[in-house]
Amino acid sequence: MASLKDLKVRIGSVKNTQKITKAMKMVAAAKLRRAKDQAEAARPYAESIEKMLQSVVSRMDAMDASPILLRGTGHDHTHLVVVATADRGLCGGFNASIVKEARQLITRLQREGKKVCVLCVGKKGAEQLQLQFGSLIIERIEGLYRSNPSYEDAKHVAQRVQAVIDAHHIDVCHMIYSVFLSAIAQKVHVQQLMPLLLVHDPLSDVLVPEASMVEFEPSQQEILEDLVPKNFTVQIFRALLENTASEQGARMTAMDNATRNAGDMIARLTLQYNRTRQAAITKELIEIISGAEAV
Repeated sequence: MASLKDLKVRIGSVKNTQKITKAMKMVAAAKLRRAKDQAEAARPYAESIEKMLQSVVSRMDAMDASPILLRGTGHDHTHLVVVATADRGLCGGFNASIVKEARQLITRLQREGKKVCVLCVGKKGAEQLQLQFGSLIIERIEGLYRSNPSYEDAKHVAQRVQAVIDAHHIDVCHMIYSVFLSAIAQKVHVQQLMPLLLVHDPLSDVLVPEASMVEFEPSQQEILEDLVPKNFTVQIFRALLENTASEQGARMTAMDNATRNAGDMIARLTLQYNRTRQAAITKELIEIISGAEAV
């Protein structure tokens, strides 16, 4: 049975931990507001640039001259999986859920006979994938989440990803990240970045029934050469912002649960401390009374 001193030390330790988790919850809540606003602001722009790209592609006569990020290589042998996680832990199951989805995707691709390369954005993803898929990790990008990611950070990541695509002759590129739904809910999403998946919009044929009615200045090829890399960067920027908001939401929820659990533990330890103290006092009284009766 634990002594009164041991219980007192343990209660003090749990109280200190509770102060830390409460402070981390408040910090995460403050960061979440800004990250949420940035993620929600990026969604319409990312969707609009995809629609614009879709409009141009739907009126092209041939795709042979389009950028490789748009049409791909025409093969399906070598896949690049970009796994975007956080650099820090203490955010519940945020990192684990993304890594779980990455493991499932990599395993499925390998089972189908595909060659897989992995690029990790974030320290935690690389650490968790190292044991099982360490030989597949060809590059790591860390340090993006010290503050909210900027567009320049997204351009840096996009350039690194494109360099890997060129160097390793990648046919298909996927990116795995977490979409922010609310402070208590995030959803892991797998997005194909290359070749770009464009959904045909039937309204485009209704609004513009003849391709000759649309004139492009500059040419379609020049537009795509500028628009496709920009869309590639924007989609990565959106993923980084969604990940940041999801991380802060998960951390705020995790620290709130930890603070509540610490409070429950303090209550149980305090009750145990009081009972032990009462038992010690009762024992002393019994010894005093027994000694007095013996005299």
